[in-house]
Amino acid sequence: MPPAEDGFTQVKARKNLTQTDPNVETPPKPPSNSGKRTFPDALKQYVARTFETIPVGQDKEDIEAELKRIITDAYEKDVVWTLQWQSMPLPQELLKRRKEQDGNVQTSETSNKDSDRFKFGIAPTRTTVVTTATPPKTSPPVFQTTYSPKQESSPVTKRKSTYSKLEDSELFEKRARLDVSRKFSASAAPPPLPKDYRSGEPQGLGPVVGRCTELEKRYFRLTSAPNPDAVRPLHVLEKTLALLKKKWKSEQNYNYICDQFKSMRQDLTVQHIKNEFTISVYEIHARIALEKGDLGEYNQCQTQLFSLYKTVKGGYADEFRGYYLLYLLHTCNNSDINEYLASLTPSEKKTKGVAHALLVRAALAQGNYHKLFKLYMDCPGMGAYLMDLFIPRERIAALAVMCKAYRPDIGIKFLTDELGFESYRECVEFLCENGAENCLQSIDADNIRLLTPQARPIFEAKRAAAYSKIDIKGQI
Repeated sequence: MPPAEDGFTQVKARKNLTQTDPNVETPPKPPSNSGKRTFPDALKQYVARTFETIPVGQDKEDIEAELKRIITDAYEKDVVWTLQWQSMPLPQELLKRRKEQDGNVQTSETSNKDSDRFKFGIAPTRTTVVTTATPPKTSPPVFQTTYSPKQESSPVTKRKSTYSKLEDSELFEKRARLDVSRKFSASAAPPPLPKDYRSGEPQGLGPVVGRCTELEKRYFRLTSAPNPDAVRPLHVLEKTLALLKKKWKSEQNYNYICDQFKSMRQDLTVQHIKNEFTISVYEIHARIALEKGDLGEYNQCQTQLFSLYKTVKGGYADEFRGYYLLYLLHTCNNSDINEYLASLTPSEKKTKGVAHALLVRAALAQGNYHKLFKLYMDCPGMGAYLMDLFIPRERIAALAVMCKAYRPDIGIKFLTDELGFESYRECVEFLCENGAENCLQSIDADNIRLLTPQARPIFEAKRAAAYSKIDIKGQI
């Protein structure tokens, strides 16, 4: 600095009497704004090195959790600005070291307590709590901080160091007990088998190669890994299907047939067999369940069929697409109906079963009961069995409209033809079952009339109760 004009040199006044060593690098000072948490540059570089050197195959979430724990502990101990982050081991190294230590479970708990006292660079002194074992030489400290001799000889620093070591020892003891309890609790009981959300059967254990040669076998829900001696292979299942077809035609015992088909489906599932034979088994079971009115079992079969149609070629996919739309019309679930219609391609809409179901859906939406019952009398395949589920409901709705339009009465012969009944007797029985027996007037043997003014409030009340929400299994 050049001399001043007045003949003296300006010197900065000393604000304290402590001597500073120019060779020792002073740690960065924390910012004065204590309201907002900030990080030193060395910590930022430490975090960057952590994510740049993540080894292949190691869980990133565990590394992030360990990094968060290290930073949080550093802030709680108030050493984040004085810690030498350049020489600090990375979280993945600490996790690797911890896994190696977990392999030696017989290590004494007292030595673990003492080794944890090296956290944040706090070495044990003679003035602190007496320990029964020395820290292991093979486990280096997690944090290493440098302190000046004056700081170590200060009584205040010793009291603070003693408190920190007590706090670290208790914290490590709790963590050690928690880790050991988790380890033994996890090894005490095996994890439960994952289950299929529809059938409740254990899945995901890999394919099983069956060795059973019995053609007939009862269905039992699996509660453990399948036994290959109780599972039939594919060539045996093919013979079983042929046998069940003959028995169904001759005996018509649905309880037996349903049990045998469920057993076949289970054997196909545990062996991961997905081919044309699997589709055939589900389609035949679905048709039998539909014929007997077992809507719950039919719904399970059609759910699996749509999954198989996406991966396996074969089967009667167009036929069951039409059945599925009729099933949705029965459930009155408009959101599912619109979603399914949007998923159909133009070529699929032109197939016989889907085209008929689309016409049925249009007749229901327009309230055109005349066209609806004409479609009911000319239904392809087994669609009439599905329409039988909601035709009584639509007949009641049509009668409510007809009683309002036709006065003073209407002939039973006209109702039989218009509502799709097979005979006059069936029409009269339907009216009596729904509370309109007092509204019938018999003029002669061949001329029976329905008094519409008296029958109108009955069918309007029935119509309101008929359109109830129906769940996925078909129960009201």
